[in-house]
Amino acid sequence: MASAYVTLDVDGSQMKTWVAVPDGPGPFPGVVVAQHAGGMDTFIRSVCDRLAEAGFAAAAPDMYHRQDGMTLEELDAMPQDDPERWPSMMAKTGQTNDSDIEQDVRASMAHLSSLAQVGSSPIGITGFCGGGRVSYLMAARIPELSSAVVFHGGFITMAREDRPAALDSTPQISCPVAGFFGLDDQNPSPEHVAEIAAEMDKHGKSHEFHSYEGTAHSFLDHTNPKAHRPDSAADAWEKAVAFFNKTLRA
Repeated sequence: MASAYVTLDVDGSQMKTWVAVPDGPGPFPGVVVAQHAGGMDTFIRSVCDRLAEAGFAAAAPDMYHRQDGMTLEELDAMPQDDPERWPSMMAKTGQTNDSDIEQDVRASMAHLSSLAQVGSSPIGITGFCGGGRVSYLMAARIPELSSAVVFHGGFITMAREDRPAALDSTPQISCPVAGFFGLDDQNPSPEHVAEIAAEMDKHGKSHEFHSYEGTAHSFLDHTNPKAHRPDSAADAWEKAVAFFNKTLRA
């Protein structure tokens, strides 16, 4: 497995993207990894590397690339218990918008397809927290996606300022969706997850959801000791890889 930064041009803005590719000639399916509020940090890069080890070419774009100020490296270096970390992350994520994010995802997909090891292979998407919302929304906005995995996607059911609720886009979803959630989480809460599942059932959208007891937000993030739940994380990861194998290797 080889991984490194590449820089992609997105409408004149330079977007650092972490790309991990399995060893061998392929062809390999691709997966775009949508960042959480912490950006394209150590955890998100490790997700790409683990996907490559599982046989998928993965790309994680820096969705804060249009912004000035704190760099992704500086944000990544902030300790989890730094009181400035949360407001810094919220300031960054508050400046993003869905149209720009769609461009970033499409640029990442195009880069994956340009790799000889990927070519015309199917491409899916996954994401964590706000990136889980991105994964759900892009499953509706980008019909070229073949699969979507949502990890504890926050605000899917809620509109935020100029962002409509991603749930409203459910009728347009064009690929199977898997979701992984904590029963102790509040965003999304178990009630939110039930609302999302009901909406997908209403519109006949293929999905499988899994929820874990004693588990809250960010439970896969090994860099966050307070949130990380190893047993839930291991089970969710195994099921997510199996889902991608089923939906991207047919």
